[in-house]
Amino acid sequence: MWATLLLPLDADDTIDFARLKAQLDHLLTSGVHGVYVHGTAGEFQTLTEDEYDRINDLLAAQTELPFQLGASHPSAQLQLDRVRRAAALRPSAIQVILPDWLSLSAGEALTFLDRVAETADGVPLVLYNPPHAKTQVGPRQLADLARAVPTLIGLKNAGGDAAWFGQARESGLSLFVPGHFLASMTPLGADGSYSNVAALSPAGSVRWYELIETDHQAALDVERRIAEFFAGHIAPLQARGLSNPALDKFLAAVGGWADAGTRVRWPMAYAEPDLVGPARVTARRLLPELDEGNW
Repeated sequence: MWATLLLPLDADDTIDFARLKAQLDHLLTSGVHGVYVHGTAGEFQTLTEDEYDRINDLLAAQTELPFQLGASHPSAQLQLDRVRRAAALRPSAIQVILPDWLSLSAGEALTFLDRVAETADGVPLVLYNPPHAKTQVGPRQLADLARAVPTLIGLKNAGGDAAWFGQARESGLSLFVPGHFLASMTPLGADGSYSNVAALSPAGSVRWYELIETDHQAALDVERRIAEFFAGHIAPLQARGLSNPALDKFLAAVGGWADAGTRVRWPMAYAEPDLVGPARVTARRLLPELDEGNW
């Protein structure tokens, strides 16, 4: 279970680094297996390079947990420079995406990852390939990339059915899937999650992970109730067109463990704070196992 830092934003969209540090301090005592930054939930595409470096320095300064630094950017050139700067901090891994304005051929994807691996100077890589990525990497191409780029160690994506996992496992990579599907996808071959459930409750997500390992049927029942909660309070926000960062911040507000607010950076819309209370009532009823004492 990897948990992410969410950007606490002031009214002018500047990052409140004191609130960000408090958020990190909570994660370090929550039991999560590691912390990462600059995924979609971290609004990586909105960051200035100074903000990017400052967040990296904050996370690298802690020594309690493994940490991963996202270097993702739609521009290959800017992403490569982020990889170089992230690698200097020697994280547990660096997350990258394939450049995301034009689709890449298989050869271009390999050319990109080859250069990224060289620049990362031995730091392992995790390929982030979400459903909305311009270039989709199937399991067979994934195996080709893993053979060609030995420091590529993991994939972060939406997962799939048994046939998809059967092929993806041939790559030898660790497979990370959405948090709310972790119980059902673990028997298929998922290794863990960069978790939206951890956005709701970091400590609760770890308890659920342990339940997946010890009492799978009980864990599946928790997943069923997570889905019920999502259907009532997250799906309506998705239907309005809210982005994944807005949804994760809403989850954290419902969980009450982080002072990140629901605001995401301009021009993206976000959930109204007055929706948090009713969602928390539902979470308390459906998911007592995930409560960290803030509900």
